[in-house]
Amino acid sequence: MGRAIRLLAVLVVAVVAFGGGYLFRSSLKPDLPYERPSYTLSGSVVVPGFELPPSELMSEEAKALLKLRAVVPAMAPDPSEAIDRTREGLAATLSPLVWAMGEAYPADVVDEVIADVPVRIFTPPGDEGDPDRVLINLHGGAFSMCWESCSVLESAPIASVGGYRVVSVNYRMAPEHTHPAALDDVEAVYRALLNDYGASSIGIYGCSAGGALTAQAAARFPRKSLPEPGAVGIFGAGAVRFGAGDSAYVAAFIDGSFPPPAKPDEQAGDLTHGYFDGADVRGPIVSPALHLETLSTFPPTLIITGTRAMDMSPAVYTNSRLIQAGVPTRMIVGEGMGHCYLYLSHLPEARDAYDAIAQFFRQNLN
Repeated sequence: MGRAIRLLAVLVVAVVAFGGGYLFRSSLKPDLPYERPSYTLSGSVVVPGFELPPSELMSEEAKALLKLRAVVPAMAPDPSEAIDRTREGLAATLSPLVWAMGEAYPADVVDEVIADVPVRIFTPPGDEGDPDRVLINLHGGAFSMCWESCSVLESAPIASVGGYRVVSVNYRMAPEHTHPAALDDVEAVYRALLNDYGASSIGIYGCSAGGALTAQAAARFPRKSLPEPGAVGIFGAGAVRFGAGDSAYVAAFIDGSFPPPAKPDEQAGDLTHGYFDGADVRGPIVSPALHLETLSTFPPTLIITGTRAMDMSPAVYTNSRLIQAGVPTRMIVGEGMGHCYLYLSHLPEARDAYDAIAQFFRQNLN
């Protein structure tokens, strides 16, 4: 106890010396060029209004996109809207991106069924793809939408760039189904592919909900006596629930695509439309990054996020925990990029990511 008290005393002195000193100096210089944030006794930060210019490290294409948002602002999702209408609206919004992806990264597409689960198989044009390795894609969409569009946006560029056969899984979603329905479908497809490929020759990846689902699959497989895949990719997500960490708040006010998490006394809509109702969202399957023993079984992992993405904190935290668990990990953080910027095929940052994803799986799959 004495050591803890001494440590606390040192920390208080440090705060006074650094933070308190700044506060004292600022009180003597009211003409500072900007308004400093203030802190509450609860530890919250009150951030004054400010203007965030485009990063000088962003591509010109990304800067142009930010300028476009002055005319076409980001549309925040409305969890209270009927799911059919939400799905239709998202498909309409993403249709130009799907068309652009097909133009930039053409792929042959075939709809099939594997282990009673609908899938869409992407291969390079006129080619069956890598005969020795296969990738499983788990599409984004808040566990409730985006199969038609997101399967293309996530699979076509990797099939085209990497020469892979990519199997995109149309897993069951909310509100019609709840956890672990999607995970059951992923497991069924994975078991079927193990009949034709060694586990070390299979990679799994996804963006947003698909990235989170990828982490959940890696956490679950050993518990089902299944070998881990050769490598996984967690993009636009982390191995912990969405809404955790600083980035969910920060991105809400600098990106605007998603609202900030609800305060304790406020009610917030559920973007997953109830997919995790009744589930232990801090447990080792839904949030494996909170459990080092579970995380230690993960294969080599690639994590992709952006500095303006609401998923950056879960991604950064997952990367740090993988390092603690002794798992080989690689992380890409796109400067000035928002959530799942991989969907924007015209951005140099997205194209660089496609190359990195293809290379990562090539290096880690047998």
